[in-house]
Amino acid sequence: MKCKITRNAAKVLSKELSKEDNKELKIRVLITHAHGDHAHYGLDLDVATENDEVVSTDKDIDVILNTNEPLLDGVKIDYLYLPEEGFVITNPSKGNHGDH
Repeated sequence: MKCKITRNAAKVLSKELSKEDNKELKIRVLITHAHGDHAHYGLDLDVATENDEVVSTDKDIDVILNTNEPLLDGVKIDYLYLPEEGFVITNPSKGNHGDH
């Protein structure tokens, strides 16, 4: 499985992961809602379970992805400041380039 994290998202995620309470946790990308051939995604802090793959990224952040969810393979985590500040998670490899 693959996951890409942009530079903006890596800054925010690294700051969160460096907090003392989060030292043992990793970023989990999850599907909040799926319909048809695409999904809507969310983020959480978690520990890996038996159905997960921990994916290392080029930003030195490990991401947990559930191997039973094919729509998670290829997700991209971005952090935008405009028009609204927050994370945007898409999966360009599955044709999902943003909310509709």
